[in-house]
Amino acid sequence: MSENREETASLLSTASILIVDDEPGMRHFLVKTLRPLCRAVDEAPDTEAAERLLAARQYDVMVLDNLMPGRKGLDWLQTQRDRGGFTDTIMITAYADLQTAIEAMRAGVSNFLLKPFRSNQILNAVGRCLELARLKRENFLLRRELETGASGTRRRELIGQSPAIAEVRQILERVAPLSTPVLILGASGSGKEVAARHIHCHSGRSGAPFVAIQCGAIPADMIEYELFGHAAGAFPGARSGREGLLASASGGTVFLDDVSELGANAQTALLRVLEDGVIRPIGTERDIQLQLRFVIASTKPLQKEVQEGRFREDLLFRINVVEVRMPALKERSSDILELAELFQSELSAALNLPRLDMTSSVRSAMLRHDWPGNIRELQNFIERALIFGRFPVETLGPPQTGTEITPLEDIERREILRALEALDGNRSEAARRLGVSRKTIDRKCAAWGL
Repeated sequence: MSENREETASLLSTASILIVDDEPGMRHFLVKTLRPLCRAVDEAPDTEAAERLLAARQYDVMVLDNLMPGRKGLDWLQTQRDRGGFTDTIMITAYADLQTAIEAMRAGVSNFLLKPFRSNQILNAVGRCLELARLKRENFLLRRELETGASGTRRRELIGQSPAIAEVRQILERVAPLSTPVLILGASGSGKEVAARHIHCHSGRSGAPFVAIQCGAIPADMIEYELFGHAAGAFPGARSGREGLLASASGGTVFLDDVSELGANAQTALLRVLEDGVIRPIGTERDIQLQLRFVIASTKPLQKEVQEGRFREDLLFRINVVEVRMPALKERSSDILELAELFQSELSAALNLPRLDMTSSVRSAMLRHDWPGNIRELQNFIERALIFGRFPVETLGPPQTGTEITPLEDIERREILRALEALDGNRSEAARRLGVSRKTIDRKCAAWGL
């Protein structure tokens, strides 16, 4: 019982409530009961004042009186629903009959309270309303993950100890507590979504939703409906209104992958969300205020997309506050075997197949391979090995043959000098690209008289 009270208190502590009642005494009672426990509580003496408040911000729950001078609360609520309002509503009234209850259900009322009621009754009603909304949202997001196959990419931590990934992890954990947008660049399969989940997991939003959106997987003519939601009849076949993916993540983190695939209209709307934290569901007349953290990823160089007129320059400036480049797997050679062992453990358990002995020749072939498909290619390689009972090292390409063997010291000198020349002598960046420490570069250069 105490656990339920604690959960209700936690839900109330983050909730915004709107009270609409013409009786000053009832408003005072409700405000006095709810304000100490909720994040925000506003009150309105009539529907006109309520409309102004709803236009200015989004509320989690509205407590609405039915019988008020000038207009019944149910009639006004139905009008709000028709215009695209999504706020959960608790109806309070001193007079109730079967017809009123039926009308309330049709208008989308979540709960019904008869006056007079005690403070614990309204607290329980609001708590149930918030819990039901949370469960609906979780169910929607889980169902979407199953439908899109996203459940397999839910790793929350970056794996590996290589200098390249250690540097990325340090940057991510530095920006995690902030609300600043983060732009993650990198090749397909390099772990951009895992990096985004790493940020979410180490932030104060970790208990709120993480919503991954693959922009390129949603048809261009539907992307705005999916992101921002829509009212009933907004497009052919839309029999009812639906909350958008951005609203479903409110309070949490949204990961937009392949952002370069967004069309011009969606880019404009996204810019508005980033600047004002506001969305307007398609076919509605009301803005919804959101509290979101955006992590955005792209495999394409966005500056080039801007130059070619496919991406808004002001949107790039807005999202490129903190830029993180995910290293390719070939830049993380010391992590390859660690990741392979991890994938073998996970996949052998998931497929109910025995683990395989990773011999030295297999390890050597894996370390030699460039992995153009990055981590995804490595995972697929391990899965095929488990299925067929052997590591298909022949798919990694044959080892280089020849009688000439270059001394390792010469190779090391050549690659370090080539990196320094390409980077205009930037030793820190050369060290990062080569996967070594800055001290190693300094020491080698000193030994070569540089």
